[in-house]
Amino acid sequence: MQDSSILEQQGVSASEATRVLEEALKGADDGELYLESVRSESFGFDDGRLKTAAYDSGQGFGLRVVSGETTGYSHASEISMAAIRRAAETAAQAKRGRNAVLSPPPALTNRRLYDPIDPTSSPDFSVKAGLMGEIDAWCRAADPRVVQVSVSLSGSTTEVEIVRAGGARLTEVRPLVRLNISVTMEKDGRRETGSAGMGGRTSYEEWIGSDRWQDLARRAMHKAEVNLDSIPAPAGEMQVALGPGWPAVLLHEAVGHGLEGDFNRKGSSIYAGKIGQQVAAKGVTVIDDGTINDRRGSLSFDDEGTPTQKNVLIEDGILVGYMQDRMNARLMGVEPSGNGRRESYGHAPMPRMTNTMMLGGDADPEEIVRSIDRGIWAVDFGGGQVDITNGQFVFQCTEAYLVENGKVGPPVKNATLIGHGPTVLNKVSMIGNDFAMDDGVGTCGKAGQSVPVGVGQPSLKIDAITVGGAG
Repeated sequence: MQDSSILEQQGVSASEATRVLEEALKGADDGELYLESVRSESFGFDDGRLKTAAYDSGQGFGLRVVSGETTGYSHASEISMAAIRRAAETAAQAKRGRNAVLSPPPALTNRRLYDPIDPTSSPDFSVKAGLMGEIDAWCRAADPRVVQVSVSLSGSTTEVEIVRAGGARLTEVRPLVRLNISVTMEKDGRRETGSAGMGGRTSYEEWIGSDRWQDLARRAMHKAEVNLDSIPAPAGEMQVALGPGWPAVLLHEAVGHGLEGDFNRKGSSIYAGKIGQQVAAKGVTVIDDGTINDRRGSLSFDDEGTPTQKNVLIEDGILVGYMQDRMNARLMGVEPSGNGRRESYGHAPMPRMTNTMMLGGDADPEEIVRSIDRGIWAVDFGGGQVDITNGQFVFQCTEAYLVENGKVGPPVKNATLIGHGPTVLNKVSMIGNDFAMDDGVGTCGKAGQSVPVGVGQPSLKIDAITVGGAG
């Protein structure tokens, strides 16, 4: 499918919609008309059969008027001139007589980081349902200890159109697919589960070839098998090695949110006012890059129309920048960084991460593990929590091993990492040369909005972090 105007699809005059928007924005600092059309599907396979199959479609618009720090936002699922006029009248109340000069629009871009495809249209239903049954049968045949297989498959396509005063318009199609496999194994009356997933802004065909899903299934089975032999995790402060790729979700939560512009403008982040200061160990460089082709967190332009960028946040341990949307950038006197994101047309944008990562170093990953006297090698992570006001976080490890005297011992269960983001960054002593991105499964929540994101990092050694376990 091709990028096209949602306004034209609905028989709405683009010139008339622009005129109404411009009237609402007179005296405002910023604003736009954001239109969206979404088609999505999801399938769930469990207990040897297809359990759920859902398809949904929807469309709508949001009209925003920004005046100072005040945002007027009105949205509707009906795309018509009448609805746009009502939204403009409502959102314009944010000005309250204030008379500002409208900010210049973002630079237009023709860059596209993914093909304008619709995953929901191909392959057909029978192929998708058959794939999940094939995965189930393959896992059970591969290991007699497998007692349950759960498979989920989802895809969506989002058409976006952004209209600004002066008639500037941006349109694009944003695909997104994801495949997840969860396997439960039983041995000697003990059951453990392992999961793995992958996806990105591509077609299903990229992910459903037998070589791809079999590799994913093996990884899920490996995690379940490892946990069957796990022992209770130790507890206390110890050295920790983190694996590459998805473990960067710790970086995303413990550090990334604290580098978003709104928290720093309001002074609520632990990193507020620290530009130019040492906030991490030397060698630590953290970036947010929304420009990587086909990645789950990538966007050709953000949800305000600003082209995404490769933004350096921490360079060699020094804080050098924050992630910005247009409003916070204007109020802080800096340039937008292409990080204005929203969950849907029903939400106003805010500063959000795209693909957040720590760059690689020169250490051998095996040497990182061998350097640990007593600690944990954390290969994979589950969920976590962070308080951006003080940087405290808690994360659960889903695959981790005890390490003593440089030797990898038994897997440990229920290990949690507890710490303080800035403190942990300052205790990074070895950075591996094995940088990797995650497999394309990240979803980030903030202020009730969820958006797809990516993370990445090399193997790391942290000299001291509190591990919560059985003691």
